[in-house]
Amino acid sequence: MIVFLPVLLSNGKQTSGTAALIGDVSWGCQGMYQEGKPTLLTLPLAVINASTLVSQDEVLAATAALQVQVHRDFAPAWQVDADLAVVVPGGPPPTGAWWIVIMDNSDLGAALGYHDLTSQGLPLGKVFVESSKKSGQAWTTLLSHEILEMLSDPFICLTALAPTAFGTYLYAYENCDACQSDQFGYLIGDQLVSDFCLPAWFDANRAGGAGPFDFKQHIKQPFALLPGGYAMCRNLSAGTGWTLVTAPGATLTYRDRPRVGSRRERRKIAYPNWLKSNVTVGSDFASAQLMRPRL
Repeated sequence: MIVFLPVLLSNGKQTSGTAALIGDVSWGCQGMYQEGKPTLLTLPLAVINASTLVSQDEVLAATAALQVQVHRDFAPAWQVDADLAVVVPGGPPPTGAWWIVIMDNSDLGAALGYHDLTSQGLPLGKVFVESSKKSGQAWTTLLSHEILEMLSDPFICLTALAPTAFGTYLYAYENCDACQSDQFGYLIGDQLVSDFCLPAWFDANRAGGAGPFDFKQHIKQPFALLPGGYAMCRNLSAGTGWTLVTAPGATLTYRDRPRVGSRRERRKIAYPNWLKSNVTVGSDFASAQLMRPRL
């Protein structure tokens, strides 16, 4: 288990999540560190539409809005940026990139060969459109949710310590779960995207202090959950495993169980047990035939 603690950089600013985890190891990133000074990581992220429930035009429109969200809203807070590009219909996913795969359901991931990592062992995220539609959640909010969480904790291993009256807890570094309901999202153009937690949400030392703790400033304390939100945590004092906690008044349902291939399921089985995808890949991200929609 890796416990994440913010890293104080030479300019006095804290870096969080991926920027702290990666250090000076490059996965095709641009930016990194120059002359001892931190710069934004810019990660190559290929969007793959393997769903029968959303059209390629819908994916292009969503990707254009999400590029704005990542670059304008998310990157300044988390020190991680991304270049989003959509794979052409029927085209192979590129090498040298992280993948986010849009699918109908979790069963389709295994059938298509998309497992826990890309074919090169790089981070891979999954969006299950069918389940989002059944629950009444906008699939674009879910896509936003998955991209932002993958950028901040790509190998699903980071945690934050939270001392409580019931013992010391580890909270999973999932920065959209606590505010994941559509009612707290916001529009970029005509696309609904997810609110997201800021690094302060994971800092127990900020309890009782001023925020903001999430981008839209709905949350008032570290580790607090908005209606419809949830968090994965484990009680280190009691020695329990990962459990799902929900906002006050909410009840767990069967639908809340982690689906195969989801971030929650992969956190439980741990990175050493993850499988690489076995799909045919194409050219490198820099030279592949990709679509980069922009607003």
